[in-house]
Amino acid sequence: MRRITIMLVCLLLSSTSFALSVDDAAGAAPLKQTYKQRNQRPSYSSQERVRPVYRRPKHATPQSQQVGNLRLASASALVIDQSDGALLYAKNIGTRQPIASITKLMTAMVVLDGKQPLDEKVSVTEDDVDHIKFSTSRLTVGSVLTRFELLQLALMSSENRAASALGRSYPGGIEIFIEAMNAKAKSIGMDDSTFADASGLDQRNMSTASDLARMVGTAYGYDVIRQVSTTASYIVETDNYRPTQYRNSNALISNKDWDIGLSKTGFIREAGHCLVMQAQISTRNLIIILLDGRGKMTRVGDANRIKKWLELNQAKSKQLS
Repeated sequence: MRRITIMLVCLLLSSTSFALSVDDAAGAAPLKQTYKQRNQRPSYSSQERVRPVYRRPKHATPQSQQVGNLRLASASALVIDQSDGALLYAKNIGTRQPIASITKLMTAMVVLDGKQPLDEKVSVTEDDVDHIKFSTSRLTVGSVLTRFELLQLALMSSENRAASALGRSYPGGIEIFIEAMNAKAKSIGMDDSTFADASGLDQRNMSTASDLARMVGTAYGYDVIRQVSTTASYIVETDNYRPTQYRNSNALISNKDWDIGLSKTGFIREAGHCLVMQAQISTRNLIIILLDGRGKMTRVGDANRIKKWLELNQAKSKQLS
């Protein structure tokens, strides 16, 4: 009798253990599935992944599209010797991309080629207000400035309304002006560049680092462009408003360690932070192109890295000679 009782108890325990193991297994599966779902990356359709604006190019591998033992943060960069065209550094120089306010260098050249009086007064109108990016401006509608002052603000402070007024007041109007910009680009060998407005706010202003080196080299031949683009600050006195001080958008202009002969900055979201310069480093006249920097200080940091790199190389060369 006792043996029968013990056997019944063992059977009950084993069945209970089996039942518990099945229930636990049934409950564990949803828990594991939930954990997996919680850590799984969301998936998107191809349409959801498409951005409505220009997409930045991927950074190329140093082996395939970079020349020069230097690491820069800008997506595209170019450093050449202005005297002989020697290539010192190159990174993605053929990538076609928006150039933002670097466009204003072409604007200035076309204005100066047009031989319009620089002392002629031009009014800022509602047509010069930015309806693309809706950027603000201290140059109010109704302001009256000379054409020279508009050039000063457009190149030194990257003033968009000043650039727009320059294009709008060109003989034939803004459409003829844009045609002249593109014709000028072709005439100096900028075959991969197109221009769509005078200010650079339109992302259809496109170029490459290689083409921009040509533009900077050509612009350097204009005395007015060299002068106004490297002025540290300028006070404008309009007919209707109190004097306003503008500063150069390139912080390196005020840096005593730099000898800069031409400068232009640029930024819109599609183009990133850009900087083009003519500068003398270690007794060499150079053209420097920096495009699509991620942060506001990327272009300044890259420019300083280029300067230190060249100075170090020259010091090493002197030691070896």
